[in-house]
Amino acid sequence: MRVLGIETSCDETGVAIYDGERGLLAHALYSQIDLHAEYGGVVPELASRDHVRKLLPLIEQVMAECGSQKEDIDAICYTAGPGLIGALMVGASLGRALAYAWGVPAVGVHHMEGHLLAPMLEASPPAFPFVALLVSGGHTQLVAVKGIGQYEMLGESLDDAAGEAFDKAAKMLDLDYPGGPHIARLAERGTPGRFTFPRPMVDRPGLDFSFSGLKTYTLNTVAEHAQVDGLPDEQTCADIAHAFQEAVVGTLAIKCRRALEQTGLKTLIIAGGVSANTRLRTELEAALGKIGARVYYARPAFCTDNGAMIAYAGCQRLMAGQRESLAVNVKARWPLDSLPPL
Repeated sequence: MRVLGIETSCDETGVAIYDGERGLLAHALYSQIDLHAEYGGVVPELASRDHVRKLLPLIEQVMAECGSQKEDIDAICYTAGPGLIGALMVGASLGRALAYAWGVPAVGVHHMEGHLLAPMLEASPPAFPFVALLVSGGHTQLVAVKGIGQYEMLGESLDDAAGEAFDKAAKMLDLDYPGGPHIARLAERGTPGRFTFPRPMVDRPGLDFSFSGLKTYTLNTVAEHAQVDGLPDEQTCADIAHAFQEAVVGTLAIKCRRALEQTGLKTLIIAGGVSANTRLRTELEAALGKIGARVYYARPAFCTDNGAMIAYAGCQRLMAGQRESLAVNVKARWPLDSLPPL
């Protein structure tokens, strides 16, 4: 089965073609970072309009790259949620329209299931069961995964997601949006040990997260060392970025190890935009190596939102016989553990 995958949940337009036998044939991504950077975050209306402009040309580009014609496409998969409703509607509407015109089935894909399955696109994918850490701008979740659609929520953020906390900390340090990569680069110049930030909720049982207190601690530290222009000196900013990143990474590593010990599993996958953070990968590999566990993750291009993960996830459900009506149904909120198992 050859499927066309469409991702338009937020600020990146992703398209891919995946073949059930040959694997990923082609993919393309257009990022709206430059469009939203001047506002310090995603503007939903602008995101929707840009998806309208970019989606069809990307589809044409990807089909040309792998030499596919419309007759070669057996099904269409699109992100149906969670995400920005306007942005989701762009991909869902075009996906449904093309499926109707081409006489093929279409299926809506859960955005976070796409992230969770992104490591399956690699040459050496993990085997079920495993624990998944889904960590992005909108979600921080620990999930026990027995198979596709067999998800048990172990813990999640009670307030800010880790990626959101990175963005807000970056704004405090007058760094550009999105904040994660800028914090990581600045942290490389930081002095280890000058500041020690708290690891929130690691001193209590359970696997939930909370990053709002860490955000406040960071804000207070910035204010305490601010100079005339309202910011600390350059080295102090780097030291704060280093301490902030270490706190987030340390918290995630502690909770992941706890989740593996609680479930008895020995495999962790990390997915979502924050999973591209090299410090997080290094810390998880070191921490989990001590208990004989292994960590898997997708290549950096498939950590952020992309069409390849949607094409793969949708293809698995289509090959299992899942079909949907012609109705366009998108959801801003959609619990991952409500998905039907395959």
